[in-house]
Amino acid sequence: MSRLAATFEQLAKAGRKALIPFVSAGDPRPDFTLPLMHAMVEAGADVIELGVPFSDPMADGPVIQRASERALDHKMSLRRTLAIAAEFRRTNQQTPVVLMGYVNPIEAMGYEEFANAAQRAEVDGVLTVDLPPEEADECVALLKARDIDPIFLLAPNSSDDRIRKMDAAGSGYIYYVSLKGVTGAGHLDVKDVETKLNQIRANTHLPVAIGFGVKDAQTAKTVANLGDGVVIGSALISKIEANLDDPERAQKEIVELLGAMRQAMDS
Repeated sequence: MSRLAATFEQLAKAGRKALIPFVSAGDPRPDFTLPLMHAMVEAGADVIELGVPFSDPMADGPVIQRASERALDHKMSLRRTLAIAAEFRRTNQQTPVVLMGYVNPIEAMGYEEFANAAQRAEVDGVLTVDLPPEEADECVALLKARDIDPIFLLAPNSSDDRIRKMDAAGSGYIYYVSLKGVTGAGHLDVKDVETKLNQIRANTHLPVAIGFGVKDAQTAKTVANLGDGVVIGSALISKIEANLDDPERAQKEIVELLGAMRQAMDS
């Protein structure tokens, strides 16, 4: 059983939901990411989505776009992101790490070389925003052969057939994009999310994590009551952006926000 499957199974048995923070590797500088990952686990994170900075992040709003730009200014790359994941794994064998990014850097490295590198780094899942299941057979096969979960995005307008395709191709969990638009945009419509979750659950056996609109503890609690996991990204990156000259303060504010979310989700 993969770390992701085991984590969601253990949380379900305990009647709890997964708290899944997203951070961009190397933002605001490369030496900040590793200690932040450990701090987020201490604050209650169950899974970490580690963003691979990319020059054209089409699904990301301005906050995460700027995070990618800051990281790229420090020469952050897919290989350096994998190195951070490997270093994290040296002292944490429990918390799943999911790489989240775009297909171009993976194709530049080569699917097989990437899959081997991800396995060496003990990465648990790979979420490639712009690689749909219809075009992912080679990548999916290579990842699954190495016990790495391919994770796919579902949108508010995804059909039953598409949900079933992602269920067949993916593993670990499904990431439900709870609103139309980019990360950090708009506000959640709880009734719409609930309706869509009923449709998704009728067509998949996988846990469902909900993101793209979670901004605070109350929203996290509401979303946790609907899905199996809550993803938060832009709200955390905003803490970094507001404290570029004081990374320690940024980490403290991120830990406080995650702690409040964890408490709200468990209450």
